[in-house]
Amino acid sequence: MKKPLMLIAMLATLALLAFAQNDNPVPAFNPGPPSKAEHLPDILSKDLRTGESFQNAAQMHAYELAEKIPDVLHQLPCYCYCDRGHGHKSLRTCYESTHAAHCGVCLKEAYYAYQQTKLKKTPRQIREGIIRGDWQQIDLDTAVSMN
Repeated sequence: MKKPLMLIAMLATLALLAFAQNDNPVPAFNPGPPSKAEHLPDILSKDLRTGESFQNAAQMHAYELAEKIPDVLHQLPCYCYCDRGHGHKSLRTCYESTHAAHCGVCLKEAYYAYQQTKLKKTPRQIREGIIRGDWQQIDLDTAVSMN
């Protein structure tokens, strides 16, 4: 009799934890650029962008664009929810490793952020667009032509 009750209690606890994670549906981001005293890891260096993680032009180009706008990416959430599974602090964190190369969400969000930066949008405006889901309109096949 105790085992079924414990199982039910465990399932209830897991369900509560799952719902608690969804209290804040916007993934982690930073409200402003990094401070001058804050040292963040670099965007993954070009010499490490090789192998299975970098098989197509969209992957390579997204990292090149990320290098141009790291402070913007620092202020954006990532809707692959890597903040929950990998402890990422913002979209920028995805580009400090090969993570973004394996994730269509990370790639599309970076292309969207770059596109909007070129249109003179502020990081806050870009973040609002990402939260609305505007990044989903990015076509990775044509995004590689962004400069």
